[in-house]
Amino acid sequence: MSSSEMREPTFLVLAALADGRKHGYAVISEVSGLSSGRVTLRPGTLYAALDRLRDEGLVRPAGEEIVDGRLRRYYELTDAGAEALATEAARLQSNADQALRRLRLRLGPAAGGGVA
Repeated sequence: MSSSEMREPTFLVLAALADGRKHGYAVISEVSGLSSGRVTLRPGTLYAALDRLRDEGLVRPAGEEIVDGRLRRYYELTDAGAEALATEAARLQSNADQALRRLRLRLGPAAGGGVA
């Protein structure tokens, strides 16, 4: 993965896998929850993203099973994926911290109480 910023759906897919292996539908549900419903992935979009992330070494297949007659494929984060997610989370946090600091300066001490 390059050092450029990561697109939000990619970030959310990696975040969804950060706490353990998941099958595609679980990743779709997690992404929706993590984004408060703002990001909705269709299965075709998710599997294309997972293929790309696998090719980049950020995720790997983690098993398959048949549930109710349907194949369920599982994926998990690699160490490189965890590192890329941590790097992007730190970049986003730094940007957010800078924005909040500037807002506090703009709003002044009396009005800055509502901005963390």
